[in-house]
Amino acid sequence: MDMASASPASTAGMAMPSTTGTSSMDMDMGMGGSSCKISMLWNWNTVDACFISSSWHITSRGMFAGSCIGVILLVVSLEFLRRLGREYDRYIVGQFKYQNITATSAQENASMSSSSEGNTNNHGKNFARVDESATGGTDFGSRGLKAAPFRPNVFQQMIRAALHMVQFGVAYFIMLLAMYYNGYFIICILIGAFIGAFVFSWEQVATR
Repeated sequence: MDMASASPASTAGMAMPSTTGTSSMDMDMGMGGSSCKISMLWNWNTVDACFISSSWHITSRGMFAGSCIGVILLVVSLEFLRRLGREYDRYIVGQFKYQNITATSAQENASMSSSSEGNTNNHGKNFARVDESATGGTDFGSRGLKAAPFRPNVFQQMIRAALHMVQFGVAYFIMLLAMYYNGYFIICILIGAFIGAFVFSWEQVATR
C-alpha cells in the first residue's frame, strides 16, 4: 500500500468537517432524524428552530405562530406584574393613611369633648383645632393632619418581595428568548411591550 498517495486524501477528508464547523455560527443538532436549528447570529428561522430546550422544537408554522403569540402574552404579563406591584403599594399606603386618619379623628373628638366641658365659650375655636402631637412629620392633606413615615410590616414586605421575584423571573426568561436572535421573536417582544405598557401603564400621572 502506497502511504504517500493515501495521505493527502485522508488529510483532506479530515479537514473538511473542521472547516465547515468553523465557517458558521449556526448549529444543527440531530434529534431522532430531525434537526434543531440554533443560531448565535440574527436569523429568521421558523420550522425546526429550538428555544430554551430541545422540547421546544418548532415542527410546523402553526406551532411557530402559537409560540409567537405566547411570547407576546409573556411580555404583557410582565407589564401586568409591574402594575400589580404598584397597585399593591398604593393599597398598603392607603390602608395606613386610613388608619392614621381614623386614629387622629378619634383623638380630635376626645379633645373636643374635654375642651367643651372645660370652656363652652371656646367650643367653636376648639372644634377647628387639630392635635398635631398625635402624629408627627409629613403633611397629610388639606385638613392639616400629619402622618408618621410609612414602612411596610414583615408580611407586607414579603408580598412585595414575592411580586418582585416573579417579575424578575419573567424578565429573565424573556431575555433568554431574545438571546436566540430570532427576528420574529424579537418583534413579538416589542409588540408585547407596547401592548402591556398601553394597557397597564394607562393610569393617573402626578402633576407635581
